[in-house]
Amino acid sequence: MIKKSLADIAAMCGGQLQNAEDATLSIDGVVTDSRQIKAGCLFVPLVGERFDGHQFAADCLGAGASACLWEQSKGTPPGPAVLVDDTLVALQRLAKAYREATGVKVVGITGSNGKTTTKDLVFALLSKKYKVHKTQGNFNNHIGLPLTLLAMPEDTEITVLEMGMSGRHEIELLSKLGEPETAIVTNIGESHLLQLGSREEIARAKLEILAGMKPGGLLVYNGDEPLIASALAEPGTTKPERLQTMTFGLTPHNDLYPSGMMFMDNRTLFTPCGEQADPVELPLLGEHNVSNALAAIAIARHYGVGEASIREGLGEAELTGMRIEIVVGESGITVLNDAYNASPTSMKAAIGVLGTMKGYRRKIAVLGDMLELGPDEEAYHYEVGASLTADKADMLFAYGPLSGHIARGAQEHLTPSSIHAYTDKSELIGKLIEHLHPQDVVLVKASRGMRLEEVVEAVKYSKLDQP
Repeated sequence: MIKKSLADIAAMCGGQLQNAEDATLSIDGVVTDSRQIKAGCLFVPLVGERFDGHQFAADCLGAGASACLWEQSKGTPPGPAVLVDDTLVALQRLAKAYREATGVKVVGITGSNGKTTTKDLVFALLSKKYKVHKTQGNFNNHIGLPLTLLAMPEDTEITVLEMGMSGRHEIELLSKLGEPETAIVTNIGESHLLQLGSREEIARAKLEILAGMKPGGLLVYNGDEPLIASALAEPGTTKPERLQTMTFGLTPHNDLYPSGMMFMDNRTLFTPCGEQADPVELPLLGEHNVSNALAAIAIARHYGVGEASIREGLGEAELTGMRIEIVVGESGITVLNDAYNASPTSMKAAIGVLGTMKGYRRKIAVLGDMLELGPDEEAYHYEVGASLTADKADMLFAYGPLSGHIARGAQEHLTPSSIHAYTDKSELIGKLIEHLHPQDVVLVKASRGMRLEEVVEAVKYSKLDQP
């Protein structure tokens, strides 16, 4: 993490010392949450619509912080401080200056779905050869990305930055802070349709990752999504000089694609085209995760990671939880817990995973509402239901007012008796458990706001004693 004198901090963030005698104070790390103060850190009091971190500065200094940033309009600071006009802007300037001082190489990752998994895979592969740092948790916005950079050890060789957004120009800001030399766009889904209005506009927003890319940089993008190439060709898309591109995907027209795939109980075997002739093992299920892995392989090969190391890295990857987590209940039933988030693209991918599960008595999908999809939300839910063919699911339990449209769509392929729709979660749980057998496999997926992890917990601890 950043370790500088307070005078250095002031120079890097464009501020000035409150007292010159504090210049030699040592700063060890940066904290914005007053509950996470560490000895010697710099406290950055952020200001929001309903909070003002400045009111906690005195307590933070008393708890061990060496100094704080302080907006000049807030009066006199309660201790050692760097005076700035805006603490958020100063935090971002400090992070950018620190990144530049370390000389670290940056891999930027964005996309509607799969960016966190792809980030974890890129980290695993690059770590076989380099000292690598990555975004932790969901620190992928205008606050989280600067904190990720400032938490980076000075000797880091490559940092992997996840870049999220809810609207236009947000990724542009992150790209200019990170200045990636390589970048990945995983896909273009339907998340943020409510804010952006169309998938075309989402594609343009994701390609803002090029706004800060260094000249000669490499963009690795999903070639199965034509909207990316289309937006990339638009005159209004900002691109670095001498931009290089590489495509990945599941179809052979891409630069990198799988020449074979095999799905096991909790892992996938696939053969990436190119230098690797033998299959590699991925501790994840689903074609969509093969696509994510191919993007990671493209980056690893770009940085000279050998094929044997790529194989090892994929097998050793530590992945962020609640992304099709396999849960085995007390009765022996298998639950695919994917209740972290949902969009039409990720919902169909999860249904595809359910379809690959072999050796089970029945495949049961528990699907809830997908939120923030805009005016076409009913049609998107219907399309998800229509994707439930008999080879992918034997039964559907839908939850939520929008998921009634999933149930309607499911009638295209499933029998009426196998489709159940509820607006009361307790009723759904009760009826679901009545139908379950210990040898079933159950997929649970919805937007986070539907809280379907409650269904996962209920199934996990239920006594299922059907013959």
